[in-house]
Amino acid sequence: LVGAALGVGAAYAVRGMVPTRAQLPPPARPRVDAPALPDGEGLVVVVNPSSGAQPQLADPVRQLRTALPRAEVVLYEEEAGALPKVLEEAAREAARRGGVLGVCGGDGTVNAAVTPALRFKVPLMVLPGGTFNHFAADLGVDTVADACAAVREGSAVRADVGRVKPLAGIGPAGRTHTEPTYFLNTFSLGSYPDLVRSREHWSPKIGGPAATLLGVAQILRTGRPLRAVVNGRRRSIWLLFAGNGAYRSVGIAPVRRHDLADGLLDVRIAHGGRFARSRLLAAALAGQLTRTRVYAAARPQRLVISGLPEGTQMAYDGEVTDAPCALLVDKLPEALTVYRPTAD
Repeated sequence: LVGAALGVGAAYAVRGMVPTRAQLPPPARPRVDAPALPDGEGLVVVVNPSSGAQPQLADPVRQLRTALPRAEVVLYEEEAGALPKVLEEAAREAARRGGVLGVCGGDGTVNAAVTPALRFKVPLMVLPGGTFNHFAADLGVDTVADACAAVREGSAVRADVGRVKPLAGIGPAGRTHTEPTYFLNTFSLGSYPDLVRSREHWSPKIGGPAATLLGVAQILRTGRPLRAVVNGRRRSIWLLFAGNGAYRSVGIAPVRRHDLADGLLDVRIAHGGRFARSRLLAAALAGQLTRTRVYAAARPQRLVISGLPEGTQMAYDGEVTDAPCALLVDKLPEALTVYRPTAD
């Protein structure tokens, strides 16, 4: 009985720190006019089957063709070319028809659709079809049926787009950085890119949650802090996290948003220093993370980072790539039109 009571108490404590979407206040996203496509005419959807699978997405193509019979469905295959190129062609065709670009996949696949959607000024239909679907979940799109219903009704909102803009022309390995990188969920430097690589390596063998825990253990054992200049001050950091919008939860790994157009970055930094790793872990376990000096949080509109060592990598929406030597992190407010179901 004592053990059961402790378990129930822990469950309610976690629920309080990481609330479900049903517990959150109504979203404050601005509504926007978007094409209503009752039968899918003008919709071009790119489906990436390699993103992963959810129980309700056993056959997203069949569901799409049933709900929106006149939509064009493009099944992406790796040998057909790079995903960004396929999405670019789909966005161009959707713009020619005066329609909508759709994408079915995980957060990385959805991220790849942002650039063509912005370039051709077409609304975006997001279908959750990956291992992680954070943007779709925060948007309120849990199933293919949700997305199809929103497109049929023309129910859409505006969402901010996070941007990473290179400030130094030459990056690692002599490569030139000129084009900005966009993110819908998160951007990070420090230990998180290492965690993403470790998770991708182990998740096919032991599953996602176990792979994440293993990655965290490896980082705590072998990780090294990153030195960089953040908004003009030189710092030693274990992790720098910038979320596209304010997250509800408190801590290094935020979980859920209820407003995708607030104009803010959710910046969280785990500082390096003497025994910083142990102090950070102890503070997190004790629930005192916001009171320790090795952790800092703010909600600015922009962030300037420079002095990054050669070989530094950055992660955005679950993807990992080389970082430029200096960069600006800011937002394009309400730049993207996305479909979401009408709230009850």
